Amino acid sequence: MQANVEYFYRLFYECIRGSCYVSMPTSGVSAWLANLWLWIIIVGYVLSIIGLFLIVYTMMRLFELREREEKFYSTVLVSGEVAGNKSQRWQHIEALIDGTTASEWREAIIEADIMLDDVLAQQGYIGDGVGDRLKSVEPANLATLQDAWEAHKVRNQIAHQGSAFDLTEALARRTIARYAAVFKELGAI
Repeated sequence: MQANVEYFYRLFYECIRGSCYVSMPTSGVSAWLANLWLWIIIVGYVLSIIGLFLIVYTMMRLFELREREEKFYSTVLVSGEVAGNKSQRWQHIEALIDGTTASEWREAIIEADIMLDDVLAQQGYIGDGVGDRLKSVEPANLATLQDAWEAHKVRNQIAHQGSAFDLTEALARRTIARYAAVFKELGAI
């Protein structure tokens, strides 16, 4: 059994035209429905124009935001040197290692490893991370290469084992000292 869609549309149209309102005068209902439809069209156009203006305004603001983000993120920030020829980044790492909790020592080692990755990248070593960059270093070019590997191994243990890794203060200080030796040779601190 098929529904005759055209028949239902025709009934709806006839009802709008007034044939389904027996007790009401046909011309009054038709005029009222036509007036209602006119107001629906006017309100629809007004809402469409307001929506169009909102879309245009939003797009303009989005493009301005993207332009500001591009300026901000494309600017290369060079860490300024402070007294004693040590970067602020390294001073932050030293402040963390001087802390009293293992979480501060872990953070110091992780920050030092991130700094090592950045320094190796600035020196032109290629790779996806510290491990790959260290593999591309020739031992003759970096006397402290073994220190870098040992420090990076501790960082990996921290990263993979988290708080389950028993990090002592002595191991943390020894690891930061290894990073410091590498950074001094590379001229980062």
